[in-house]
Amino acid sequence: MEKKPYYITTAIAYASGKPHIGNTYEIILADAIARFKRMQGYDVRFQTGTDEHGQKIEEKAKAKGMTPQAFVDETAGEIKRVFDGMNLSYDRFIRTTDADHEATVQKIFKKLYEKGDIYKDSYVGLYCVPDEAFFTQSQAPDGICPDCGRPLVKANEEAYFFKMSKYAPRLIEHIEKHPEFIQPESRRNEMLNNFLRPGLQDLCVSRTSFKWGVPVDFDPRHVVYVWIDALSNYITGLGYQLDGESDALYQKYWPADVHLIGKDILRFHTIYWPIMLMALDVPLPKQVFGHPWLIQGGEKMSKSRGNVIYADDLASIFGVDAVRYFVMHETPFENDGNITWDLVLERFNSDLANTLGNLVSRTVSMSNKYFGGTVENKRVNIDPDDDLIATANHAVEAVQTKMETLHVADAITEIFNLFKRCNKYIDETTPWILAKDEANFDRLATVLYNLSEGIMTGASLLKPFMPETADKIAAAFNVALKDFEGLTGFGAVVGNGTKVVEKPEMLFARLDEKETMEKVNVIMSAQREAALKEYGNPDEEKEEEEAPLTHKPEITFEDFGTMEFRVGEILSCEAVEKSKKLLCSQVKIGSEVKQIVSGIRASYSPEEMVGKKVMVLVNLKPAKLAGVLSEGMILCAEGEDGKVVLMTAESDVKDGATIA
Repeated sequence: MEKKPYYITTAIAYASGKPHIGNTYEIILADAIARFKRMQGYDVRFQTGTDEHGQKIEEKAKAKGMTPQAFVDETAGEIKRVFDGMNLSYDRFIRTTDADHEATVQKIFKKLYEKGDIYKDSYVGLYCVPDEAFFTQSQAPDGICPDCGRPLVKANEEAYFFKMSKYAPRLIEHIEKHPEFIQPESRRNEMLNNFLRPGLQDLCVSRTSFKWGVPVDFDPRHVVYVWIDALSNYITGLGYQLDGESDALYQKYWPADVHLIGKDILRFHTIYWPIMLMALDVPLPKQVFGHPWLIQGGEKMSKSRGNVIYADDLASIFGVDAVRYFVMHETPFENDGNITWDLVLERFNSDLANTLGNLVSRTVSMSNKYFGGTVENKRVNIDPDDDLIATANHAVEAVQTKMETLHVADAITEIFNLFKRCNKYIDETTPWILAKDEANFDRLATVLYNLSEGIMTGASLLKPFMPETADKIAAAFNVALKDFEGLTGFGAVVGNGTKVVEKPEMLFARLDEKETMEKVNVIMSAQREAALKEYGNPDEEKEEEEAPLTHKPEITFEDFGTMEFRVGEILSCEAVEKSKKLLCSQVKIGSEVKQIVSGIRASYSPEEMVGKKVMVLVNLKPAKLAGVLSEGMILCAEGEDGKVVLMTAESDVKDGATIA
């Protein structure tokens, strides 16, 4: 039976420098999805790459005394090195300087021009060089980029423009008829209400003020601007041709099943890109998923401040699979994830070394000690077995369910819930006590079989997320990993009479906190020194040169009306065991008591929280933080030193009072 095709892409990385862990998170996430779909039996095509044109590249190359091509060859090579270091399984790493891509981009631009969807005019307005984005005076009245907060420069140049508004009604209709097209749902509403329904302006799609780009072949003073150039990679990488003679790859895999992108570039992928495809009479992708960010300790990473974390630095201390585990497990479906060196260390020791590594080591060791390494199901079952078996079978089903909606962090949690259940099963069955009486040996054999089967079921499920670790577990038990077709129920993975290895490779050795953080300090000190050399000391800026505020998109009064703010009184508070940053508070709000988890442990002790009257966002969707349910949000302000201050009532107000 022929496999069903599945095409997944990431946004292509801008080739201006080395990607930090937040950039690398996206391609790790895409790789896990691609591997998962292969495990389901799909014929997967996975594409990533680099965006290599533009004014910023031209300026950086000039500053380094290099040609733009030499500069992007170097930076694209570095990006690919970092990505490849994360054990990726992509099928093509496309570069926008690839000859086949550039040739097709020229043809696309010409077709849109001949069709009347592109016209020549002059651009007068404001331009953000780092973001390569134009803004009108009304969009940026203070001369500050509304996206990144940097100063805009005045621009006045001849350019070609794309008639976006022509296709807007058709796109609105498509989004409304296909709610799955933009995910998560909150991003869909943002695109409709903040950009499409208010009306679209025509889009600048060429430049004359720099030369590093794909030339417009019929007007060589112009180069094709980033939108048509970079976004087209998703079809040029499949061999799309405008004459109807597209390559077999395009015929097989387009339309894409999912474009995986950061939430900050959602507008370009859900408005500009679909409209271009409509103009070309090309089917739209099935889904665009705008994933959240991975931020460092609650603040954005900045190379100039030397606080950036890189994937290869993390892997040098924790290993590749530990990095993959952390970034996927700690970034929820819709909310930003948080990464710090000490948090990675904490998760490494608790989840990987203890929950998983120790479990595998103990189980293999007991099989060798009590039965010479042979694993055999004697079918002497009692109560704890049923729950372990149910947990394993549930995990197989739950992981697939979570992954169908790209709830990747939740899928990984289901797998580790199975490993935790296996650990609990050891405590319940006490194999070391059973081993003292020969009469219990059949029961002991059954226990060790059940453990082996539970672990190998979890290892099979773990393969897309932590491929090297899954392979090591399989090697330890001398059993092949199964795809979903082979996971037909408990007992389908480990055969009777299997012989485990005598000395399995250690998965994750617990790391000493002091020694590890000393290594981290060496890495970060070198990074800060390099930042100081290149950018100077950011703390020496004059007070009057305070960075401008950045704002989220405007909301209407109706949007505000959907949020419920009330006064709450904190009845009790305790530290969350699995986190160094979280406090869990029981908050009385009128007749209700809500449990709320807050990342404020560095600023408040549990004792200090009790009795305070605080501002609470009541109707926030419940979520689990470090495994603890949180049913709202306590509002705080954050100072420049990173310390937070609770928003409290100025005078005594009864809990439950509405804040408006």
